Amino acid sequence: MKANSERVRGKNFRYFCGKPLFRWILDTLLEVREVDQVLINTDARHILVENGLVESDRVVIRDRSPEICGDLVSMNKIIADDVQNVPADLYLMTHTTNPLMSADTIRKAVAAFRQAQSLGTADSLFTVDKVQTRFYRADGSPVNHDPANLVRTQDLEPWYEENSNLYIFTRASVAATNARIGERPMMYESPQFESIDIDTPEDWDLAVVAAQFLQEKEVAA
Repeated sequence: MKANSERVRGKNFRYFCGKPLFRWILDTLLEVREVDQVLINTDARHILVENGLVESDRVVIRDRSPEICGDLVSMNKIIADDVQNVPADLYLMTHTTNPLMSADTIRKAVAAFRQAQSLGTADSLFTVDKVQTRFYRADGSPVNHDPANLVRTQDLEPWYEENSNLYIFTRASVAATNARIGERPMMYESPQFESIDIDTPEDWDLAVVAAQFLQEKEVAA
């Protein structure tokens, strides 16, 4: 969790639908009993404290080393630092910028990975959005379809977009690839309304609309 953000200034601590953005995913993770501890790797301990965050048995703030601070540092380096210093049988990574991911989705993703891991078919997991639409290159040439032979979009080969919402990995999988995605990754399709990742002001506005919709839907149910 960075103190600064290039495209949406201070977004991690900006109020989002009633509470600071970082509290959304933090509160969700604390609902998931499978998560023994939430580790916040940050260069903004003072801002978290100012926002009332108190460390506990389940919430630990880890100060980010100066050498892995900055906008151009790969997230894989930050993950490697945490994995090296914090032992665990399983690591689950998400971002403050994924406020709408539900506890139910996290539980199901963990269960799916545990099953795949026991079968030896996956060493890591990442969430994706399923996309079935017509793509073009910058020069206007088609990528995945023939404009002269149109088929329904639902009949196109599905593509899967990494949505940066959730990653599950082990110390061994990180050691094998030096990355959060291992040698035998499993893709997990997460609900589209939950998969909004806030990178831009437009993403922020879309997430607000989605959050209001989900809250109204929950009340109606």
